[in-house]
Amino acid sequence: MNSMDASPPVIRIRDLSTRFGDVWIHKELDLEIQRGELVSLVGGSGSGKTTLLRMVVGLLLPDSGSIEIFGEPLFGGGVARERDLRQRFGVLFQQGALFSAFNVFDNIAFPLRELKRYDEDAIHDLVMLKLSMVELLPRHGKLMPAELSGGMIKRVALARALALEPELLLLDEPTAGLDPDRSDSFVRLIRMLGEELGLTVMLVTHDLDTLAALSTRVAVLAEQRILAYGTTEEIMQVDHPFIRNFFLSDRSVRALQKSGFAAVPH
Repeated sequence: MNSMDASPPVIRIRDLSTRFGDVWIHKELDLEIQRGELVSLVGGSGSGKTTLLRMVVGLLLPDSGSIEIFGEPLFGGGVARERDLRQRFGVLFQQGALFSAFNVFDNIAFPLRELKRYDEDAIHDLVMLKLSMVELLPRHGKLMPAELSGGMIKRVALARALALEPELLLLDEPTAGLDPDRSDSFVRLIRMLGEELGLTVMLVTHDLDTLAALSTRVAVLAEQRILAYGTTEEIMQVDHPFIRNFFLSDRSVRALQKSGFAAVPH
């Protein structure tokens, strides 16, 4: 490849170590996610998946190591540089994290207003566009979060995450709390938007159906590090207790077969 065509990974994590008190959550963890990939991060309960996602977002600091986004350090270089970098990614938290005192319109408009770059007419048009992108109607903009179903909360939160037209989308358990039909519908929406907008996506999930339907690669977080990283088929060949339990239980094999994966012998 011509060096001029090469671009840095969208996410590069090097030698990251984290501890809470005396308990180490991550030790010398490495991970790279290339542009256009959709990477599912899986691991056991308490393995540090959401903690790692929160570090990539910038909400938590590691004890040591580095995080680069689009080839730039996530931390340092001044408030303005960090703010500009963070505008290039959007985040969908597990419970949606909508502002309960704002209606749907104002929730989606919030990051646009924070920028102070748009007048209210432009903000109105952009919010209507984002509502349409997540398959909601203009009238839904008047609803309060308490009036929304679980599926609608996810869609509004996704619209807000996309408000600034990010290049990177970070999702924490995007289908948690949804029934199977709403979960399948939301997964299809994420996949469609990812393809249409050329997004790079990193998501934390424990759901095999979501993982199988969305992922180009899977990162397994176990033993305080990324134990395995590759396609679903490659991960399933790794002989490790967590991987066997997660991917090769009877329920998991059925879910993967449903998504078109060949069953792997126990």
